[in-house]
Amino acid sequence: MAHIDYYFATLSPYTYLAGTRLEEVAAKHSATITYKPLDIMGLFARTGGTPPKDRHVSRQEWRLQELRRSSVKTGLPLNLKPAHWPTNPAPSSYAIIAAQQTGGGNLGALVHGFTRAVWAEDRDIAEDDVVRDVLEGAGFDPALAESGLLAGAEEYAANLEEAVNAGVFGAPTYIIGDERFWGQDRIEDVELHLSGKL
Repeated sequence: MAHIDYYFATLSPYTYLAGTRLEEVAAKHSATITYKPLDIMGLFARTGGTPPKDRHVSRQEWRLQELRRSSVKTGLPLNLKPAHWPTNPAPSSYAIIAAQQTGGGNLGALVHGFTRAVWAEDRDIAEDDVVRDVLEGAGFDPALAESGLLAGAEEYAANLEEAVNAGVFGAPTYIIGDERFWGQDRIEDVELHLSGKL
C-alpha cells in the first residue's frame, strides 16, 4: 500500500486550491496519508525561499494572476486579499495534529476547512472560536482546540525539520517514497505515479 507524506501550510493559498483532490486520489489507490502542517515562513527561511511580501513586484503580480486563474480552474472561490492573512498558523496546525492523533473525523475536510476560512471566508484561523468551528465542521471534537498544545507545538516544529531534510521547499508538497511533488497542480502527477505510469 502506498503512503503519502503531505506537507502543507494552513496559510497557503495553494494548499487551499488543492481542495480535497489529494484525498480523492489516495482513496482511489488505497493510499494512506500522513498530514504534516508546517511553518511555511520558517520553511522559506531554511530553503532559500522569499515571503510573498518581500518578492519583486513582478513576482507578486504573477502570483496574484496565477491564484486567480487557479481559482477559476478549480472552481474554488478565492479572495486575493484576505482580511486575515497573514495570521498565526500555529493554532490551526496544532488542531490538525491533535485531530490526526485522536481520529474520528475527516482530516482532508479539516485542512480544507482551515484554508477555506482564510482564502474564501475572511475568517481568522488564529482565533479559538474559528478553530473550534472548523474542527466541528469536519467531524472532530471542538475541544481539540485546547488539548495537546505542547505535543502539537513539538510536532509542528518537528514537521519543519523533517520537511527540510526531505527536500521540501514549498507547500503543498506530496512525498511518496523518494518522489516529491510540489504544488496543488501536481496532484495529477501523484495519481499517475500511484498508477505506475510516472
